[in-house]
Order: sequence, then C-alpha cells, then structure tokens
Amino acid sequence: MRIGFAVPQSGPWATPGNMRRIAVRAEELGYHELWTFHRLLYPVGHPMGPIYRSVHDPVVTLSYLAGVTGRIRLGLAVINVYVQPVVLAKQLATLQDVSSGRLSVGVGLGWLREEFEAAGVGFEGRGRRGEEFVRVLREAWEDEVVEHTGDFYRVPPSHIDPKPRPAPPILLGGTADVALRRAGRLADGWISSSREDLPAIGGRIELVGQAARDAGRDVSALRFVCRGVTRVREAGRPDRAPLTGSYEEIRRDVEELGARGVTEVFHDLNFDPEVVTAAPEEAMRRAEEALEALAPS
Repeated sequence: MRIGFAVPQSGPWATPGNMRRIAVRAEELGYHELWTFHRLLYPVGHPMGPIYRSVHDPVVTLSYLAGVTGRIRLGLAVINVYVQPVVLAKQLATLQDVSSGRLSVGVGLGWLREEFEAAGVGFEGRGRRGEEFVRVLREAWEDEVVEHTGDFYRVPPSHIDPKPRPAPPILLGGTADVALRRAGRLADGWISSSREDLPAIGGRIELVGQAARDAGRDVSALRFVCRGVTRVREAGRPDRAPLTGSYEEIRRDVEELGARGVTEVFHDLNFDPEVVTAAPEEAMRRAEEALEALAPS
C-alpha cells in the first residue's frame, strides 16, 4: 500500500506557502505522491458547499510543487474532459519533463454542466468524449506524427514535441459500471471520487479488473487509487464512516482498503469542512499533525 497526501488547494488555507510546507514535509516523511483536484467554477447559489468555492488550478499547483520537491510523485486527480486535450497534452508533457518523470494524470468526465457551458463544450456524450480524450493525450505523447480525426477532436498531421519520457500514466475516474469498465479497458488504473462508498470499493475494483482481463490486459499492472476523504475526529463514534475518526482508526481503515484491492490511498483534508472553513493557521496545525501521524511507516 502506497500512501499519499493532498496539498492545500481549497479555501483560505490553500496559500503558496502552505502548499510548499505540506509538499516538502510530505517528501521528507516518505509519502508516495502529492495530489490535487480540479474545479473550474462555482455556480451562484449551487449547494456544493465550501469545499468547492475557491479551488486553485491543479496543473499550475503541481508545476509549482515540482520546483520545490525532488522525489515525491505529483498526482492530478482528476482533470475533467471539458478542457482541450492537445493543449493539456503539451502542458502535462512539459510538467513531466521538468519534474523528471514524476507525474500521474487522472481524467474524469466531469459532472457540473455549468463548467462545460463556460468551456464551450457539450455536456452530452461525455463517455465517448472521455475515451477520445484519452486517445488524443496518448497520441500527442507517443506518435511521431500526430493525426487525429474523431467525433470530438481533430488534429492535422503535426509534430507535437518534445515527447514526455516516460509518458505519464493515465488513471480514469468514475463510479458507474460503464465508467469502471472503461478504466479497465483503456487506463493504467482507476481513481475513486470524493463521494466513493468505501465499503463497496472492492466490488468496483473487481469490475475494473474483469474488464481489463476481458481486454487481454495485465490486471497486476493496474493502479487502484483511493481518494481518502480523511476527517480526524474523536475515537469510538458509533456512526463512524471509513477514514473518519482517530489516527489509529484511520490507519486501520487504510489497511482494510488494502485488503479490498486498493493499491494507493491519499489523505485529502480539502474535503473536511472543518479544515477548509478554519482560519489558515488552525487548518495548517491540523494538517501538519495529520501529516506526521499518518505518514508511511
């Protein structure tokens, strides 16, 4: 089991200085990967809540952290398919180069219609768009001459260089059965969402694995990454959800996720309302305490 940590990205605590403090200390403590997430906008009056109200761009955030770290991996979980894939492919290839090959790229279909509208992209057909999106990324990263004509994207015969070496692994998100099968067929792994039903995650992993086997792929090579919506609370709560509770309880939960097939967990405090709405000093106190207590052994 590999353990990662999400950097401050949402709310008042998500300052450049705090991002750097968490990233540098996580690398010192032996964490496997730093993670970010993607939210373009917050529609006025939407009930999403404070977690999504103010979110830094994940690619720019990881680019900054690439310059202040040297070994820890850099994870994007996830970027949504309303962005333009050729432009994104160039940005991520550059990030892979300047970080010496430390990037993991999570791709999601997106679920907020207003973000698609603002980006000028149709909301319907997201599944087919997502499959073509992944193909365009890989063609841009791997083909000497890139030429693509699809339902959603067109690239005239072109050189898109320099190529990332190695090409970043692509992880797909999603919870519907069709999305899980897509991950098994196409991706280097699957990444769960912040709303994942963790007691049921083993069944989702099995479905991804079966789709990979049906496609003739090596299931043992796939990554199964869990975004850990981690909330530190008092021990022994009768209604305790997984990854909520004392540090001892959370560590046991991580072990249980490993038994269900998860290969990587990253603790994400951005999804704890008590952190993202706290004063930055208090949020960092809690985050740095958790960073130390939950560090890989």
